[in-house]
Amino acid sequence: MGRGPSIEGRKNAEDARRAKVFTKLIREITVAARNGADPAGNPRLRIATEKALSANMPKDTIERAIRRGSGADGADNMQELRYEGYGPSGVAILIDCMTDNQQRTVADVRHALNKHGGNLGTSGSVAFQFHRTGEIVVTTADAAAEEKVLEVALDAGADDVQSDAGRSVVLCAPDAFETVKKAVAGTGLPLVSADVVMRAENRVNVNGEAAETLQDLLDWLEGLDDVQEIYHNAILPAA
Repeated sequence: MGRGPSIEGRKNAEDARRAKVFTKLIREITVAARNGADPAGNPRLRIATEKALSANMPKDTIERAIRRGSGADGADNMQELRYEGYGPSGVAILIDCMTDNQQRTVADVRHALNKHGGNLGTSGSVAFQFHRTGEIVVTTADAAAEEKVLEVALDAGADDVQSDAGRSVVLCAPDAFETVKKAVAGTGLPLVSADVVMRAENRVNVNGEAAETLQDLLDWLEGLDDVQEIYHNAILPAA
């Protein structure tokens, strides 16, 4: 009978995952701080800082990233890049990156797409299928919880609330995100995630071998150091 991963092995894997999450958050904070080092007057930095605190990032690490982004600790040479492409079954994919080496990043992204039956598109080839939206996901165990989220979110300025399978997804305009998030958090229900995302207008079901290949592609892209966020328009089978 085979043995599972050792405790040390699981810990090392968890440490590696945590380090990657921290790296992405630090990059986001650094770039956001270019528009002002005070979170009170910089919504993007405020959201990035809240995400970092939720991930248990030490405050001194956050402050160093802000100083670097604002130029206080020397120049920051990170570029923000967005790549557009197609995956298996023509799935539309947006890949947001932050990098100090554009040639390396585009080569890595192109290789990942080509290896999984996709291809890199030109600027604007798929972006029109997505729109920037505030998205707050809440655990709602019953109809009463769903109704509570619906009422509170709409009163706070949300555009829509979609409930299914024990969770509610609150959608709102980006400029209403913080107000709506605060209102939803005030219900006391568990927040699964809260962010401003690129949400697909129309989604397509992907199943079977194509779904497996797409998941492999998403995992591959997620593993690239320069990739910050990945958005797509596929509905994948539940794991």
